[in-house]
Amino acid sequence: MSSQDEARTVSGFPIETVYGPEDLDGFDPVTDLGAPGEFPYTRGPYPTMYRGRHWTMRQYAGFSTAAESNARYKYLLAQGTTGLSVAFDLPTQMGYDSSAEIAEGEVGKVGVAIDTVEDMKTLFDDIPLDEVSTSMTINAPAALLLLMYEIAGEEQGVDASALRGTIQNDVLKEYIARGTYIYPPKPSLRLVADTFGYCAERLPRFNTISISGYHIGEAGATPVQELAFTIADGIAYVEAALAAGLDVDAFAPRLSFFFVSRTTLLEEVAKFRAARRIWARLMRDRFGATDDKSMMLRFHTQTAGVQLTAQQPEVNLVRVAIQALAATLGGTQSLHTNSYDEALALPTEESARLALRTQQVIAHETDVASSVDPLAGSYLVEAMTDRIEAEVDDYLERIDRYGGAVAAIEEGFQKGEIERSAYAIAKAIEDGEQVVVGVNRFTSDEDPQPDLQRVDEAIRDEQVARIDQVKSDRDADRVADALDAVRDAARGDDNLLPPMRDALQYRATLQEVCDVLRGEWGDYVPRDTM
Repeated sequence: MSSQDEARTVSGFPIETVYGPEDLDGFDPVTDLGAPGEFPYTRGPYPTMYRGRHWTMRQYAGFSTAAESNARYKYLLAQGTTGLSVAFDLPTQMGYDSSAEIAEGEVGKVGVAIDTVEDMKTLFDDIPLDEVSTSMTINAPAALLLLMYEIAGEEQGVDASALRGTIQNDVLKEYIARGTYIYPPKPSLRLVADTFGYCAERLPRFNTISISGYHIGEAGATPVQELAFTIADGIAYVEAALAAGLDVDAFAPRLSFFFVSRTTLLEEVAKFRAARRIWARLMRDRFGATDDKSMMLRFHTQTAGVQLTAQQPEVNLVRVAIQALAATLGGTQSLHTNSYDEALALPTEESARLALRTQQVIAHETDVASSVDPLAGSYLVEAMTDRIEAEVDDYLERIDRYGGAVAAIEEGFQKGEIERSAYAIAKAIEDGEQVVVGVNRFTSDEDPQPDLQRVDEAIRDEQVARIDQVKSDRDADRVADALDAVRDAARGDDNLLPPMRDALQYRATLQEVCDVLRGEWGDYVPRDTM
């Protein structure tokens, strides 16, 4: 934020000293607001919102081996978590086994290592998959991790139709902001569309994609850019599914979104409200959706990891509480609250519990959940919601002029916009124009550090031994035949997930399947590194 004399939002438009009816020029409470649970869903996708049921309280977790992560999940469930959220390590996110040379030094570090179905079974050992909702933050190999989850559930005795959860499966934002892509955009979009079709038939309760603005925001995008680039990606996914012959109302109800929540509470609330309104109108007017659920933008929120500080880390508890409040005031469907020590290391059990308690205090000790859309009608919030909607629409028009999100990505448009915004934020902090408590103002010579969790480097050896055991126990000829079937499907037009499922069920490894697709589609190389 800038100085009080010239206050501006993170997106760059001015915040007036006081707001009144004159700031709502053109605002129509009927068409722009509606009732909660009714088009355009500005006030929330459900009529009673948290009066009917609180948001799902997820805690993003995963580290080291599947067995260690399983123990953390059981701990979190015992502490009152109502949904699981899986973090995968970088080799898994990039489609490599723990035994790959490129995986050295990264196994189990930023998430759990999953190489085969056996790891997935261990990850959810003694956790009834028909009773929990599981979110998986995985993108390029998302279809494979989903299939592993399905197989693990079936081998646990749970029918696929009973499994609930979400896969992120949003590869476009990887090209924009995060970098854990494998294949070029066109075949990646095919894989996303194939997942939509597969889940419509076999996993009807699973959200097939979580179109993610979180990582776009964490990379330095403003709230307006975060929303615009995320919705543009959503448009591309809908278009890819339609091009694959799917009916919009057959897959759109299972689309979901994922946003960041910053400490700028009012702008974040307005962003969430604008997001629902924009998506509802796009789905109805641009894509002809008729099912109400196709027009409802439902989203998960995570508090802003990029705003956590290594200096005075206990202050992060305050930041996370404000960010969580913004998400709930904005009507999120599920929420992960970051732990105060995450700028330093993986969360400990104590810090993860405190993060969960933050959500529980908001839900049970405040009046935030007592009424739907409690900030509706605020002159400031409504004016800000309108302004964000208008600026997002401008961005969407610019992206359409490129030919859509994929063409704009190939031209480097979104990446360039984010880099400029990130630079402006970094410079404002460095110059002291944007205050970060404990970093550039209110600093302290005393900076006690909490006890930190570390991952044992020896776990790679353990993972490699598990892979070797799986390979020695499986039918190698059956696996080879199944991988050939994946190759044939990649060369044709058939849905890729059934042959990939067979390969995984016969205990092919994650990398073995990904390597087949790499062989057919190649690896993506960004233009600016060519």
